[in-house]
Amino acid sequence: MDNRNFTLLTDYYELTMMQGYFKNDVKEKAVFDVFYRRNPDDGGFAICAGLQHVIDYINNLHFSEDDIEYLRGLGDFDDDFLDYLSKFKFTGDLYAIPEGSVIFPREPLVKVVAPIMEAQLVETAILNLVNHQSLIATKAARVCYAAEGGAVMEFGLRRAQGPDAGTFGARAAVIGGCIGTSNVICAKEYDVPALGTHAHSWIMSFPDELTAFRKYAELYPGNTTLLVDTYDTLRSGLPHAIQVFEELRDKGAMPKMYGIRLDSGDLAYLSKKARKMLDEAGFTDAKICASSDLDEYLIDSLLAQGAMIDSWGVGTNMITSKDTPSFGGVYKLSAIAVDDDAASDSADKWEPKIKLSENPVKVTNPGNKTVFRIYDKDSGKIKADLIALAGETFDTTVDMMLFDPDATWKKTRLDAFSYEMKEILVPVFKNGQCIYESPSVMEIQAFCKKEIDTLWDESRRLINPQQVHVDLSDKLYDMKAELLEKYSSI
Repeated sequence: MDNRNFTLLTDYYELTMMQGYFKNDVKEKAVFDVFYRRNPDDGGFAICAGLQHVIDYINNLHFSEDDIEYLRGLGDFDDDFLDYLSKFKFTGDLYAIPEGSVIFPREPLVKVVAPIMEAQLVETAILNLVNHQSLIATKAARVCYAAEGGAVMEFGLRRAQGPDAGTFGARAAVIGGCIGTSNVICAKEYDVPALGTHAHSWIMSFPDELTAFRKYAELYPGNTTLLVDTYDTLRSGLPHAIQVFEELRDKGAMPKMYGIRLDSGDLAYLSKKARKMLDEAGFTDAKICASSDLDEYLIDSLLAQGAMIDSWGVGTNMITSKDTPSFGGVYKLSAIAVDDDAASDSADKWEPKIKLSENPVKVTNPGNKTVFRIYDKDSGKIKADLIALAGETFDTTVDMMLFDPDATWKKTRLDAFSYEMKEILVPVFKNGQCIYESPSVMEIQAFCKKEIDTLWDESRRLINPQQVHVDLSDKLYDMKAELLEKYSSI
């Protein structure tokens, strides 16, 4: 983020509401939840990302003199409120599900507990940072799953919606499983592998294809991957690449890594032909990389056709999440402090709030909440997630009955000692101070891989996956039912 001041990365109404709270002396603490309602691409899960940038944003949150003068010039803000903004500092608490975690609809990904003016201001930026990166990390996880263990490289910078989307998106793609990125500034900022081969223009700038290949092999003897489709893949590109590899072999100068890249045509057919030609020439360890408007569905289809592709360069469709271009996360008020002792998790310290809607999926879950993940003890796989009130505890030595909060007759009994539980919403800020240390991107990637391994295969499939249940605790369900009854009679 280049230490830029993103305090004004907000919607105008956040500031007008803040002034309204200020003028009416509304200082109570509030709880706001970030959650989403539907998995991208109708998948069975999503991947949480963007927390590091949320931390950076809050740590740098302040109104500069220039910000204050700009707001003064708009004519909507009084001097006393602007004086308050000039001294503004975030003093609240923030909880989040760690980056790289598997997540599901309706559960809080981020929870802000702060004086309502502070909590209102941070809404837009948090949503911007978490929505975008979670979307791209999820897309990358799907692409990497489709690749069935083949390496996936993020190649999308030139097609991303601007520099920040290209850079933050590449970071998220690496979290989701990509082995590296073509985006050099991302590689530098987040210490991830920088990857790439060469363009068609390299071939076209030389008198002939063979010369271009030879020169490239001289320049990069450790990793020689040749783009073979500039003129004719099977009649020109492949034979010339093989000729260069033979020359290197004869000189005893074979690269550690070498192979070809296919960027057009029928990738299944061409890769099978290329594999046969390379193997017959004795280059059985040559790698075949493919690019060309790939996504998870095309990769899955190519492999089903027997494509002999070892690695994949994926650009536009991943960096833009082309078929599902938004994550849909929202930020909703769920509780207001009853008294000044709102640091307590006790339910009687918070007045629960609920948003109703004619659309049932938009009805919110009230109260100061947390999230527990329930695992099958034998397999380590996720059985369900449980949204509960903060401070609730559960005993895994007794049976647990889970039920669908919308279709309550759908129930699952978990036998005592057959399951384990872990609270996955963790403290990040306390009283305005960050108490959480973000792992490196590659550490988050390793964590993400372990998280994905906790999913059942049925929830990972690309089409019509089994949805993981997200249930409510009995106390939270009863609280919600009481509020629904209260407000539906108005």
